[in-house]
Amino acid sequence: MESIINYFETIPTLHRSLILVGGITLFWLLEGILPLFKFTYKKWNHALPNIFFTLTTVVINFGLAFLLLSTADWVKVNDFGIINWLPEMPLWLYALLGVLLLDFVGAYLPHYVEHKVKVLWMVHLVHHTDHNVDTTTANRHHPLESVIRFVFTLFGVFIIGTPIALVFLYQSMSLIATQFTHANIKMPRTLDKLMSYVLVSPDMHKVHHHYVLPYTDSNYGNIFSIWDRMFGTFMVLDREKIVYGVDTFPDEVANGNIGELLKQPFHKYRKPTTSSIEAVE
Repeated sequence: MESIINYFETIPTLHRSLILVGGITLFWLLEGILPLFKFTYKKWNHALPNIFFTLTTVVINFGLAFLLLSTADWVKVNDFGIINWLPEMPLWLYALLGVLLLDFVGAYLPHYVEHKVKVLWMVHLVHHTDHNVDTTTANRHHPLESVIRFVFTLFGVFIIGTPIALVFLYQSMSLIATQFTHANIKMPRTLDKLMSYVLVSPDMHKVHHHYVLPYTDSNYGNIFSIWDRMFGTFMVLDREKIVYGVDTFPDEVANGNIGELLKQPFHKYRKPTTSSIEAVE
C-alpha cells in the first residue's frame, strides 16, 4: 500500500493522461465487442462534442490544480481534517476512508445538489442530453460544471484532510469508474447486480440517464454505490427499458452541437415530466 501511495504522490502528468486515454480506448473497444445497445450513430461524430468537453474539463482541472496541491499540503502539515482526527489506523484503512469520503463530498454530494437546484441542473443538463450514452459521455461536462465539481472536491480535501497522494488516487479511480459505468457494454445481469451492492455498476448508472423522472434523480454515485443505498436514492429499471436523454431537451441534433451545448445552461428552466415507477427491486 505504501508503494501505491508513494506513486500517486508524485504521479507524472503523462501517466494521468495515459489513464484517461487508455480507459477511453479500452472501453471503446469493448463497446464494439459487447454492446448493450446497437446504436446506429456515427461513433466518431458522436464522440467529438464529448471529447471537446473532456478537454475543457482537463484544462480547468489542470489550471486549478495548484489550489488542490496547496490545500492538500496545508491539511497534511496542520494535521487537519476528519481522517487525521481519527485514532491511528493501518495505511490501507486510512487510504480507503480518504477515497470513500472524497467520493461522497467530491462526487455524490455535488451530483445530488446539481439535480435539486434549478440553476445548477441547467448546467449539469449538458451531461444528460446525450442520446447515445457511451464511454465518451463520462466527461461530457459543461466548463461551468467542471468548476462546480472542482470546488466541491477542494472542499472535500479540506474537510476530510486528504493528502495529495489520496487525491490523485481518487481522481484516477474516479476516471476509470465513470468511463466504465457510462460505457455501452453488456455485463451479465447477475454480475452487474452483485457489483452494485458496493460499487456503481453500468446498469445501475444507466438508470440515472433515463430520460424522465424519477429515474433521472436517482443513482448519483460515482465509485461507491453505498451512498445511494444509504440515502435512499437507489433505483432499479430494467436496462432494456432505458431511454437516454432528457424529456425537456429532446432535440438530438442540437444536443450534439458544441455551440448549442455551451449555451444550454442559459436556457430558461423547463419543468420535467414524471413517469410512473416501471420496475423496482
